[in-house]
Amino acid sequence: MDLSRLTTEQQNPATARIDQMDTLSILNLINDEDKKAALAVELVLPDIAQAVDLITAKISDGGRLFYIGAGTSGRLGVLDASECPPTFGVSPHLVQGIIAGGVRALVNSLEGAEDNRERAISDLNERNFSSTDVLVGIAASGRTPYVLSGLEYARSMGAATIAISCVEESEAAALADIALTPVTGAEVITGSTRMKAGTATKMVLNMLTTATMIKLGKVYGNLMVDLHATNDKLRDRARRIIMTATGVESDRALKALDAADGYAKHAIELIERGEI
Repeated sequence: MDLSRLTTEQQNPATARIDQMDTLSILNLINDEDKKAALAVELVLPDIAQAVDLITAKISDGGRLFYIGAGTSGRLGVLDASECPPTFGVSPHLVQGIIAGGVRALVNSLEGAEDNRERAISDLNERNFSSTDVLVGIAASGRTPYVLSGLEYARSMGAATIAISCVEESEAAALADIALTPVTGAEVITGSTRMKAGTATKMVLNMLTTATMIKLGKVYGNLMVDLHATNDKLRDRARRIIMTATGVESDRALKALDAADGYAKHAIELIERGEI
């Protein structure tokens, strides 16, 4: 494939002389380009809504959500998945991130890993991926072999598939039940998709899990009531959540939290039932 044809690989005329600018001008230019990421995501909100409804339905039926990606895309998927348990009190198995090259690739660049099509299949099999699950393939270019192989394999077993890419009519999009394609255009630094494409991808991932968890009842109002307080910061947050949800004073909120072994929702239930 001629990668130079991809919009993410084009040279951005707005930043052609960025190396000659002063520091503040460089930052203003980056900021101006970053704003385009949010606008690109806005254009695909109806597609994101479909994806959320699909994920919610699958999880409600006992399925799980998987992200698969390489490089920046893989790291973003792992990041979003790893933040679901502390935020929403779910099992770490419910949302899982898979990155080409494994854990080592999270902190080291293993660029060759993205071409390993067979490893994508074995990585999914190691996690007992099944037809009841959802696979979200993440690839800014929409053509990463590791991601395409994962989507093909998931589709072959009848699993639901979603593709996130930042170029028009990508190969990944063609393999997915739902394609999420925020087209972010040429990057500030030519081909550096960790920038606008990465920003748009992170926004989409935030929406997928947050909206899904809201629909699954993991949020009360805008409070993360399924929080499990496992450190001082979370204990204080849980205390404030309990106070807001029930109207009790701080001491009673903490007493309920202790009785609930640190689970905010259970503490709220104890107060509402008059047991604390």
